Amino acid sequence: MSRPAEPILHADMDAFYASVEQRDDPSLRGRPVVVGGAGNRGVVAAASYEARRFGIHSAMPMIRARRMCPDLVVVPHRFEVYRGVSSQVMQIFRSYTPLVEPLSLDEAFLDVGGAERLFGPPAAIAARIRADVREQVDLAVSIGVAPTKFLAKLCSSKAKPDGLLHLRADDVDRFLRPLPVSDLWGAGPKTVERLDEYGFRTIGQLADTDERTLVRVVGDAMGRQLHRLSRGVDARSVVPHEPTRSVSAETTFDEDVDDAVALHRILLGLSERVGHRLRKAGLAGRTISIKVRFASFDTITRSVTMDQPTDRTHDLIAHAGELFDSLRLERARVRLLGVGVSNLAEGNAARQLALDVDPRWEEVDQVADAVRERFGDVRVSFAALLDDDFDETSETGEDRRL
Repeated sequence: MSRPAEPILHADMDAFYASVEQRDDPSLRGRPVVVGGAGNRGVVAAASYEARRFGIHSAMPMIRARRMCPDLVVVPHRFEVYRGVSSQVMQIFRSYTPLVEPLSLDEAFLDVGGAERLFGPPAAIAARIRADVREQVDLAVSIGVAPTKFLAKLCSSKAKPDGLLHLRADDVDRFLRPLPVSDLWGAGPKTVERLDEYGFRTIGQLADTDERTLVRVVGDAMGRQLHRLSRGVDARSVVPHEPTRSVSAETTFDEDVDDAVALHRILLGLSERVGHRLRKAGLAGRTISIKVRFASFDTITRSVTMDQPTDRTHDLIAHAGELFDSLRLERARVRLLGVGVSNLAEGNAARQLALDVDPRWEEVDQVADAVRERFGDVRVSFAALLDDDFDETSETGEDRRL
């Protein structure tokens, strides 16, 4: 049997955090609900579709969201619950194909090109997945079916909420041409503004332009990317994420971040979280890594391996910061940021080997861990994170552990 022409699915849970809260508390259904911190410095981590009708969106200051909707219902995050639900959903995806590439807790690419004999054509598989998620998890998922990853993701966004859009290979050009250039993967506000200055407003106009012109307008990498995508060309394959022996945390931003100071603060919070998980699991690791995904969805990783394993938050922060600085990004737009530790060993043995370490950092970690374990959301943290309400906005990325 030949490979189907539209083998790629992009599945995206609808208003994931807020939908989980509405599912678990029926009194919230049909009401404007946001997940996040309720204080004046709180930030919206997720908004239900009822809240979005008021213009509320994630990353918005909570005080502004309340002004926009006086009847807004604010509920605290339950990240452990969201991770559990995400695992259920990903398992449903993997029941149809092993080629599942999670992008975050609530979205993934699937390549179902080899599953047609068992489950039918891709659009039928997408319909079955939507039914399974609804039946087993009681949540809605929107799915795009298309020839490539870019097109599948575009289709899932057009299918929301709670829909399915199948783009046939023969219809790609007709589908793309009238769409705005902002629908292209990686075309952020500055790129769109630049294109508009030169009269490029639709994807069709870009498709009719030669690559050299686009390179002159928006630069080499972006010009070549827009040239390909405007014609529906995307050679990337679905890359499944295999379980790894590591402890990590990552966050996907709803809006791309290009502020180095803000990104360093996020690295600080991620390092703090990974350090706590290492110590809670009784583990330490020699290799510290960072993961950076750009607005173009290109992803890079950098790592450093130490002589001795560590579980100290101070070590993670120092090395993660140095790795990030070594990239010399110069206002590059970042979509995802992650910190991980691998080459794991038993934590107590690691501490016995580290004879030249200032014990005060371990004492700080011990106090922070004790407060977190006893009081839950109340925690000892770094002064740089006090105004960021980090917990409410950070856990949108896939978190892999042992």
